[in-house]
This record gives sequence, C-alpha cells and structure tokens, in this order.
Amino acid sequence: MDRPVIESAAVTREFGGKAALSGVDIAVPAGTVHCLLGHNGAGKTTLVDILTTLIPPTSGTARVAGYDVVAQGHEVRRRIGVAGQFSCVDMQLSGIGNLVLVARLLGAGRRAARERAQRLTAEFGLEEVASRPAAEYSGGTLRRLDLAACLLGKPQAVFLDEPTTGLDPVGRTALWNLVERLAAEGCAVLLTTQYLEEADRLADRVTVLSGGEIAAEGTSAELKADLGRLSVTLRFASQEQADSARSVLGDAGFAPYRAGSGTVVPIEAPRLVAGVVRALDAFGIEPEGISVDEPTLDDVFVALTRRTSLEPEEAVAWGPS
Repeated sequence: MDRPVIESAAVTREFGGKAALSGVDIAVPAGTVHCLLGHNGAGKTTLVDILTTLIPPTSGTARVAGYDVVAQGHEVRRRIGVAGQFSCVDMQLSGIGNLVLVARLLGAGRRAARERAQRLTAEFGLEEVASRPAAEYSGGTLRRLDLAACLLGKPQAVFLDEPTTGLDPVGRTALWNLVERLAAEGCAVLLTTQYLEEADRLADRVTVLSGGEIAAEGTSAELKADLGRLSVTLRFASQEQADSARSVLGDAGFAPYRAGSGTVVPIEAPRLVAGVVRALDAFGIEPEGISVDEPTLDDVFVALTRRTSLEPEEAVAWGPS
C-alpha cells in the first residue's frame, strides 16, 4: 500500500506537564477525508497544530507527504493548505487581492499569481464579489475565500479546523461540497469538527478524541455497528413532561438523554420499545410522538463520552440535535 499522506505515530504533547495528547496514531491516504471528533479540549486542534508544524510533539513522530514535521518542517509547509476556525484574510483587500497576495507569498510571479487567483475565484464561485473588500463578505463567502487561499499552492494535504463553525445550513452544505471535491481530486483532507452530521457525510474514517486520547476509530458505519443498539426518540408537549419522562425511564433501568427538544432512549432490542411505553404509561405520561432509529454517530458519541467520564452536561451536549 502507498504510504499515507498524513500520519502520526504515538504522538504526545504536554503543556506545563499536563498531556493534551497521549499516544495518538492516525493515517490519512490520498483522496480521503479523515474527521477528528471530540468535545472542546479533546486535543483536535493540538494535533492539527503539530501536523502543520506550528508546535512540535513532546514525543512520537508525525509526517506529512513523507516529511517529518519537526526535522523537515519547511518541506511540509510547501505541501499543505490550512484553513482554521476563523478566516485568515485581509479584510481591507478585495477577494482577488487576497488570493494574489497569498500566491505571491508562495513564490509565484505577478502574472502566475493573477492567473491562479482568477482560476480559484471562478472555481469557488467568487467572481461576482472578487473585486469587493473582504470586509463586505458574508461568513460563508469568507470561508470559501479562505479555502481558496489555502489551495493556491496545490497542496497534497489540506487541514480544516472546524471550518463550518458559524455557517448557516446553505453555507455549510456548500463547503461540504468543496471538501468532497478536494478528496475526489486526490487531496488528503484532515478535518476537525463538532458537527456529527458533517462527519457522517464527509468522513472516510473517523477518529474520536477524548481527553487527548483516541476513544474510538473507524468508518462511520463501523462505529455505529460497534454500538450495536437501537434508540427510541420521544417527543413531548412540554419540557416539564420530557423531564418527568427521563426521570421515570431512568428509574425503570433505561438511560435516557435529552436531544434538542426530544428525549432519546437507547435500547438493546426492538422488543424493549414496549418496556419504554409501559414505564411511561404507568405514570400517565403520553408522548406526542415516538420513533425507533438505528444507531447514529450521535449515539456513538454519547456512549463514548459517558465511557470516558465526561461531565454530564458535556454528554448531553453531544446528543442529537
């Protein structure tokens, strides 16, 4: 097999004697999208910072495009594109001005820089706003400009750190399409996210980080299969009714959790649906709606976060939304 474009082996990083990462291994081949999932502080951005040469690992090794991120950082930087959580553009320059500037910084001549900028402006649907200052762009348009800028050097590996944070659904979908295109064109993409739907759609493989360690790794389908259970989703007329239902179901031996305006109850077999309904009926609690669903990445997350002893409110936050 070809060597992965992005890889880490037993990577550890400590800050002030406290481990932010502990023995993390990942491998991202060309033409694939690998998602890092985890709660805030799980170590996602720290790993990206190591792989993009911003900080060295305390121990372990990491390589991008075959080059060591510490010993050969200059070679790594020539072969990667990076888009962080916030757009890194000059807000006073126009869109095309930003792209020309980055291309020039990467070593392109004036003519070549202008040609590359114009090509990417067209590819990313920025032609109508290309001459306007970036300060006038919407959040979604800024993201597209930022992503276009990180591709000016024709990178082999692209790192996207929560790139859709703050985008509306239309902007998020547009960016997802761009990520899928990058992979189809042969890039290795490492993407951090807190959106489970995002990972489910984009990822060829998923690594779940918790407390700086790998809690699980595999395809989305594999992670769901490992959980191996169904869930009952209940909807109630009021939040008070939903709170009462969770209390009753907890006393009955189930493990319900809040999911947006609903309540999710993991079950091991379809026959247990009747047990959920009977437990509620015994206390006169009647849901407005009920559905039975296959496991999702949301369920995997809740199970993993509970397993790794997160605070209860964090576990709730990772439920389906």
